Amino acid sequence: MKRLWNAVAAALCVTMLASACASGNVSDAKADNSEDKKKKNTEKEYQGSLDMIQPRAYSNINGLTLEPGSYISIIGKSADGQYWEAVEKGVLQAVSDLNKELGYKGKDKIKVTYSGPATAYDVDEQVNILDEELDRYPVALGIAMVDAKACDVQFDLAAEGDIPVVAFDSGSDYQGLMATVESDNDKSARAAADKMAEAIDDAGEIIIFANDSKSKSSQEREQSFAAQVAEQHPNVDVVDACHKDQLPEMQKRVADEINAGTYQRDGEEQPTEEIAPDSISEEDVIKYLFAKHPDVKGCYATSGEAVNMVVAAVDRLERKDLKIIGYDTDDAIMEALSEGKITGLIVQNPFGMGYATVVAAARAAMKAGNEAVVNTGYTWVTEENYKEKDIKKLLY
Repeated sequence: MKRLWNAVAAALCVTMLASACASGNVSDAKADNSEDKKKKNTEKEYQGSLDMIQPRAYSNINGLTLEPGSYISIIGKSADGQYWEAVEKGVLQAVSDLNKELGYKGKDKIKVTYSGPATAYDVDEQVNILDEELDRYPVALGIAMVDAKACDVQFDLAAEGDIPVVAFDSGSDYQGLMATVESDNDKSARAAADKMAEAIDDAGEIIIFANDSKSKSSQEREQSFAAQVAEQHPNVDVVDACHKDQLPEMQKRVADEINAGTYQRDGEEQPTEEIAPDSISEEDVIKYLFAKHPDVKGCYATSGEAVNMVVAAVDRLERKDLKIIGYDTDDAIMEALSEGKITGLIVQNPFGMGYATVVAAARAAMKAGNEAVVNTGYTWVTEENYKEKDIKKLLY
């Protein structure tokens, strides 16, 4: 009998031990699943933006090694605005990932600053910022040039000081640039031209609106759009262009026509005294363009600022028939898109652009070599698809 009780006790011990192990395995499995889920959710925050970058080597910090305490300077076209805020987020994320990978903490951390003109597209202020940053001797510098020809002297000085320069968003023809990180402006502008032609039934007049005339990205978007229209859509005409940084020239054009009697502002008789150009507002200029081209069917905007300018103008004129296609987005633009005021948007990848710029800058500092062009991609966004899960992840 004693032997029987010993056998039963042993069996009970084995059973309890097995149950405990099974319970532990379930608990461990749940913990593992939770960690996997947490990791997956973290990746979802920005992985889609990184997946758009080509070559893929610029979508991660693998293999990058910089000295402890290294400093990287990134200069945008503006310090403000949702597009540039997304660029800055990408920059900070890349440096955070790099410090984590290299195990740098405290004073050893790689440091980065993002800066830009207080007023968007201010050439002089950007050049001043560039001068100041070069005096801080970063191991590498990234810049989105407001004026493609304004920084050559500073770039020569950077080369003399062994400071490699990477362009992003908008580059230049300067031969010493280590890489240019950007969207494919030619391809995206040609796609925009095809979308515009489709929206206006492949016939009609188009006006181009640009925030600036000096940056290479804006020039490429305007020229490639016009070229695609001329080559592929013979019944579509680009009849005029308005550049916000050339407002004085446009003011003079409007004033000259008023004074010559070839144009009359709404409800205004021919002036008895000559109208001065500085009395013409930006709103007057846009009204003039639409008055001179009453049959215009579409407006193409080369930047988010230009999109907002066009939407506001079209609202004032109550021209609900016009098709608007442009670049980039912000809260106001997304609201206009959702209301059907905008036909479609070429939405760039500013987070990925900021991230890839840091990668290119680190590679340049390491003298590891770079691709001449890093393509950060773009997405075609419309009222019909902007709520889709994959699209929403990319909207900044």
